Amino acid sequence: VQLQASGGGLVQAGDSLRLSCAASGITFRDYSMGWFRQAPGKEREFVAAINRSGGKFYVDTVKGRFIISRDNAKSTMYLHMNSLDPEDTAVYYCATQGRPYNTGSYTTTSLYVYWGRGTQVTVSS
Repeated sequence: VQLQASGGGLVQAGDSLRLSCAASGITFRDYSMGWFRQAPGKEREFVAAINRSGGKFYVDTVKGRFIISRDNAKSTMYLHMNSLDPEDTAVYYCATQGRPYNTGSYTTTSLYVYWGRGTQVTVSS
């Protein structure tokens, strides 16, 4: 299983970015996918997840600003980030639990087995 995150960059507060996560080695449509982030000096935290049925889950701090989506034909997951804030500065990682069914639990970091390399998002004030 390989996950490749991309799309990060340096933006100003209020700007938008779209992150992508390209997956290979799995039948993408069967797997729930998640985005996590880790800021300097902090633990990795859940940001958003989308299950195989299209159900979406968000941490409270990004609700209304971030949108997670997936394109099963392209084996790619996206994170559309709007109204970015300096507090969103972090390395963003995509991951999958590696189970071809909905587990019903999407916010716990330890349940994710496969991780991609992160992409840096820096939001200046």
